[in-house]
Order: sequence, then C-alpha cells, then structure tokens
Amino acid sequence: MRGTLGAIVKPLPAHLFIRHAADAEHGWDSGDPPAGAFGPDAGAEFLPDDTSGHAADAARAGAGHMTGDAASADDAGHAMDDVAGGAAGEGTLGSGNAEMRWESMAGQGYHTPTDRFFVRHHTFTPLIDAATWRLRVEGHGVRRRAEFGYDELLAMPARTVDAAIECAGNGRRFYATQQGMAAPGTQWGLGAIGVARWRGVPLSEVLREAGVRDEAVDVVAAGLDAPFERYGRVRRPLPVWKAMDDVLVAYEMNGEPLLPDHGFPARLVVPGWAGIASIKWLGEIEVCTTAAFTPWNTVFYRGVIRQPVKSAFELAWDARLPVGEPVVLRGRSWSGRGRIVRVQVSFDGGWSWHDADHRGQHLVGAWLPWHVTWVPEHRGPQVLMARATDESGITQPLVTAWHPAGYHFDAVVHHPIHGVRG
Repeated sequence: MRGTLGAIVKPLPAHLFIRHAADAEHGWDSGDPPAGAFGPDAGAEFLPDDTSGHAADAARAGAGHMTGDAASADDAGHAMDDVAGGAAGEGTLGSGNAEMRWESMAGQGYHTPTDRFFVRHHTFTPLIDAATWRLRVEGHGVRRRAEFGYDELLAMPARTVDAAIECAGNGRRFYATQQGMAAPGTQWGLGAIGVARWRGVPLSEVLREAGVRDEAVDVVAAGLDAPFERYGRVRRPLPVWKAMDDVLVAYEMNGEPLLPDHGFPARLVVPGWAGIASIKWLGEIEVCTTAAFTPWNTVFYRGVIRQPVKSAFELAWDARLPVGEPVVLRGRSWSGRGRIVRVQVSFDGGWSWHDADHRGQHLVGAWLPWHVTWVPEHRGPQVLMARATDESGITQPLVTAWHPAGYHFDAVVHHPIHGVRG
C-alpha cells in the first residue's frame, strides 16, 4: 500500500485532546536548561550560547562519538528536500502538543484509535512526499552506505507489533498537584501515552542491508522535522543491541499509512523505551563504533530510557457518578519493563485495596485493560486510586522522588470524582 500526501492528511478532532503549547516540554521556552536542571553536576552539560551543531555535540561527547547535525551544508538539502512547504498542513496539529483525554478511551478496543493518539513534537509537523523521501544508513559501523525509498521499504520483509509509545514527561503535572513540588515542562496528565498496532520493517533488517560491523556500538536515528533552536534536528542514539532486537521502522499505524503528526512516511517504534527514542519522520540512521552523544541524550532526556509503571482510569476528571448504583470502573496499566501482573484499586484514599479483573497478560510492552465494580456510598467529592505491579516486581508507590525535568512520575494518581444523587 503506497501512501500519498493527500491520502494521509485527516482532521485532528480537538474535542478528544487537551492542547499544550509548544515547546514547553523541556521546562524552558528557549536556550539552555536552567542551572541544576539535571542535578549538581549538570553545569558540565551546558555550553555557551555561541556553541552549537558539531562543536556542541563534540564538547558534550567527551571521548565519545559526535553525531552529525542537519544544519551542516552537506545535509541541509537532504533534510528539507522532502518536506512540503516547511510547515504543517490542514488536518495536522501544526505546532504544540496534544494529550489524549482518557475518557475518550471508554468503549474502545485494545488499541488507541489514531484520531485520539497523543501528539508530541519539538517544532511543527512536516509534510513529506513519499515519492521523493529517502532513508539513508551510513557511518563507521556499517560496511557500505545504503539508501531506501518508500516503495523499497514497503517491499521488505515486514512485521506487525502492538506497542506503546509514551512521552517521557507523561504525568509531570502530578509532581505539583499531588506532591507540592512543580517540575518544569509541558504539564501532561496521564494522556501522553498510546498503544497502536504498528507495521513495518525490523530495524535489524534495514541495518543488515548496510552490513553492520561487529564493532558497531550505537545507532543514531535522525528525523526530518525542522531544527529545534540551535540544537539541530532531533536525533537520539540507541545501543546496537536494542536496534537489532525489537525496534521497528514503521510505516503503518492501526492498519493505515502513518499520518503526518505520527511520523509519515516512516518512524521508529522502540518498545518499552521513552517516546523520544521512537524518532518520527525518519530520514537518516548513523551507525557508530563508539558511544554516540547528541543534545537529545545529554542536554535533553539524559538518563531517560525505560518508562516506569503507571495506571489510568478511563474516566473524566471530576466525573459525576450516581450514589447507590453499581458502576464498572475501567482503566489501563502499563510499564516499559514488561507485562503487568496485578492491578489494585482503592475507593477510600488508599486505606484498602481491591484486585481489579483483567483478561490476561498476553501483550508484552503494551498495556493491560482492567475493570472493577464499585457502588459509591456517599455524595460529594471522593478519590479513586489505581496501582499496578509489573513482571519485574515493581509496584507503583504512593509518592515518588521528584525529578528536576519532570520525568519518571510513577506514583499512584489521585483521580477525583463526585458522588451525586442518582
């Protein structure tokens, strides 16, 4: 199935999302992160304003490998040749970020419908022509340079996977609302997560076409979206063992070609890892023989790899529930460490916990739908809580350690409801 520019532009229904401004994700509107944003040793990570591109990457890398920047003369043409107009078109989010409303998942199947899958980017949504798009693979870690067109990618051996993609900052606002210590950045609730059925070519197959060397260490994927301030295009290293394991170069989402907001023509899907690893609008892959460093693993998202365990109710915030009538509460739990093995729900602020029912733990790396029946006993404001345990034995805590960039929030979320006369 060949995607075309006209066929993949569809409306983005605003009533299913909570909009967030761009780009507040890193906790600052522009320039470097604030002093101390990543701990007492963070000063070594940040460079003067006149340091950018290759020089910045090299300075941050130390003895490691510095990756290329799209702003360089040789690559700038390739980076923008395939982008139609250099701006988002009708039917795309454009700039900003969009969080899924959890109540919109009520009554849905296992997968998040594409029209309510969260949207996160650093600049704006590019429109890319599949007819001219190319994916290039190069670097010291491969024997030869390889290049793939869209039709060539579709003709390669394909695989279908059910996998979650979650923004590293999902749950950030609860550092302030529950724990009293705000973290800078986009104030996501729990809706910066989605599970889709992805189809594409295993990244391992793409890399084998270029002849991966035994000494390969890191694989750096770069997107074709516009450069983010002075840091260049988004590019994030993966260890070669992960790249050769379960990573997908996806071109379909829920049975249809990717939409522009979700990375058309092709994107990475990196199961279990923070969403920043799943590079959208994939254009280049560099295979390195030493550890690779970019702003997206030094300045931004440093130390962010696997996502922690979380749970959410498929219920509106401050939902009104009838007193004295049984209600089936539904939700989903997930973890970047693997399957969810237990979910418990509390109706009394955490004093007592009740096991939720579910249909099994068959999808590793995606979420587990669950449900529990409850009869609200009194009118007025109340709090629901859900906590999950993953197969590694980790259970969501009641309170979690504060993170200066707002990542890794995994505490049990207090979901407010109101009991009303039926």
